[in-house]
Amino acid sequence: MGEKPQSDCEKRRQISVGRIPTLETVKHIKQAFNRHIHYTVVKDRNVANNFDYYQALVHTVRDQLCSRWIKTQQEYYKQDPKRVYYLSLEYYLGRSLTNMMTNLGIFNECDEAMYQLGLELEELENQEEDAGLGNGGLGRLAACFMDSMATLGIPAYGYGLRYDYGLFKQKISHGEQIEIPDDWLRFGNHWEHSRAEYSLPVHFYGKVSCDKDGFQYTWHDTKVVNAIAYDIPVPGYGKDTVCNTMRFWSAKSSKDFDLNYFQKGDYIAAVLDRNEAENITRVLYPNDNV
Repeated sequence: MGEKPQSDCEKRRQISVGRIPTLETVKHIKQAFNRHIHYTVVKDRNVANNFDYYQALVHTVRDQLCSRWIKTQQEYYKQDPKRVYYLSLEYYLGRSLTNMMTNLGIFNECDEAMYQLGLELEELENQEEDAGLGNGGLGRLAACFMDSMATLGIPAYGYGLRYDYGLFKQKISHGEQIEIPDDWLRFGNHWEHSRAEYSLPVHFYGKVSCDKDGFQYTWHDTKVVNAIAYDIPVPGYGKDTVCNTMRFWSAKSSKDFDLNYFQKGDYIAAVLDRNEAENITRVLYPNDNV
């Protein structure tokens, strides 16, 4: 006889993270760190540099973080509590590694593990780019709200835009201060997780028409831009707190490349739609001197 089909509840229990080992000791942190050096960064100690070690440490911390993240979402699914949805044009997160280790309660253990491996934790922390998702007081306030709600155990989701150039580098040229873009994503954002399955079409422009009776309205001839979702975990401070989610949307064109224009030699027109669509999340604040 065949096995009895499993219920949805039984299937969910099989993928529970309740028994995943946590990073409770320096020894386990070192083991996880070395594993990520070899299998995530794909290097050894002979050729690895501080940025490689930084990546390995981030993934080591993420292992612990993701367990709490999934457990939190499982509890929200079971209990179905009221949720807070916080919308902001910017989130000034700064660097996340130190904050993540502190909130998870493993900062001292990570510091000792790096020391035993002959590495300086502070040097690895300095490898991280500031997240270019905001740079003002309102952005810092939004980030603090999300941290506080996670620490207080309030189910919350933050929504914002994933800017390509949210911050700017400043320098002096000919006696004047000028701004140049800071490509903070050139090495990727190790804290985010792409959620392409939750991408949504967003319509712009177009026309609205109604039927002959004047009851049915239709929006058509629109320009469609795809919103691609990227999630970042927000752990509360302490071992018994939740891990909420911030979701950032990146604009991508629904028409990425026009081959006909390209074959005619019009290379600008071939990618014009893509550039216009992606400009939506290109820059947080334009130059106010223009």
